[in-house]
Amino acid sequence: MNTAKKFLLIMLLAGGLGCGYSKPKTTLPSITTLNPAAATAGSGQFQLEVDGSNFASGAVVSFNGVAEATTVVSSTKLEATIPASAIMTSGSVPVTVNNPGSGGIYGGMGSVTSAPMNFMIN
Repeated sequence: MNTAKKFLLIMLLAGGLGCGYSKPKTTLPSITTLNPAAATAGSGQFQLEVDGSNFASGAVVSFNGVAEATTVVSSTKLEATIPASAIMTSGSVPVTVNNPGSGGIYGGMGSVTSAPMNFMIN
């Protein structure tokens, strides 16, 4: 291999010839509203609508730190079934949305969780 070809090869390798992979950006889910925003302590199971943005396929709503059965309606709307046992005591509880991580041979990204929004139990 002549000197010019060696130099070119070294420059390509040093410059990151690579495969074109770039790590995906982490987009946090964000909650804008809860519907209903409150419930009466001791009442029955209910459906909680969570509106916001950046909800991924497989997103899960957590109510007071417990992952609840969640249906992804769209990237801006989730519905979660909140059991009666979760609203037995009055107070404020945090609601968050967790987007699952993505895998892949290059590592993907880990799961990401929204900032909490408070739900009132009266």
